[in-house]
Amino acid sequence: QVKLVESGGGVVQPGDSLTLSCQASERTYTQAWFRQAPGKEREFVAAIAWLDGAVEYADSVKGRFSISRDNVNDRTYLQMHRLKAEDTALYYCAATNSAGFSTTRAIGAYDNWGQGTQVTVSS
Repeated sequence: QVKLVESGGGVVQPGDSLTLSCQASERTYTQAWFRQAPGKEREFVAAIAWLDGAVEYADSVKGRFSISRDNVNDRTYLQMHRLKAEDTALYYCAATNSAGFSTTRAIGAYDNWGQGTQVTVSS
């Protein structure tokens, strides 16, 4: 089991930026960020593949969020810009070695999850 620890959440105003970090206990082939707002299903945000750095984004965050990873330190980042109230959610880091070295937005493909870090966007 891979241990994932998220950090960087907080309370920001609309239009602000925030960067989340996820520290993994070991290397995984695919890492992703999901989020869950109160009363809603957990949804895919972004994913990155370790081998070639391929990335994938949800349409709702494309152009505003950027996922990256530090392969030396097994750390993944989610840079969030132009934040909106609807970005408010608990953000989870997830990882899998079952996606064939590629990205995937399928929640069922991820078998390692962090505890989540809260992001609140409010004026």
